[in-house]
Amino acid sequence: MTTKEEVLACSVSNFTKFGSKRFTMDELASKLGISKKTIYKYFNSKEDLVIQCVELLIENFKSDINIIITNKNADPITSIILIYKKAFAHISHFKPSFIFGLKKYYPKANDIFDTFREFILNSVIFQLLETAKSLGYIKPEVNLRLFCDLYFLRFEEIALKNNTFFDNYSNEELLNHFIVYNLQGITTPNYKLNFE
Repeated sequence: MTTKEEVLACSVSNFTKFGSKRFTMDELASKLGISKKTIYKYFNSKEDLVIQCVELLIENFKSDINIIITNKNADPITSIILIYKKAFAHISHFKPSFIFGLKKYYPKANDIFDTFREFILNSVIFQLLETAKSLGYIKPEVNLRLFCDLYFLRFEEIALKNNTFFDNYSNEELLNHFIVYNLQGITTPNYKLNFE
């Protein structure tokens, strides 16, 4: 018998590839070799399924982030780079139709996704930048809030709306141009980025 976890895994894979609106419950049932009735045994509606898919994606990414930020050997700037490296690995599998579908058809799921993005930027990335600044790794005159808005917030807007970046450039190129080079521009001369 197909489990709820198997339905979620298949849904996440196909929703991010084709869009949550475009990939139908009939297609999901067919892909799993089950009836739609079996899907509705686990989920109240397609919206409920989409919400739980978004929550699973977030949970998986949070798990990756926790490993990074609890590493006592990594400095805060390296941690930011590693977080975005993981983010690029996740986002590169998303098609823009997935994000647009959330905004247009599944506002509750979109709110969950947006709340998570804001949490990462404002509570994780910003805090790491403040720590780096307090350690003397970032120039004292840098406005960290403005830096986040200009570079990290802008990256998310561009990357989530246009998957041609991931089709045309490697994750490494994108990581360097969006994240690493911008961080290098605000570090103090005595800070040496130790990131491979």
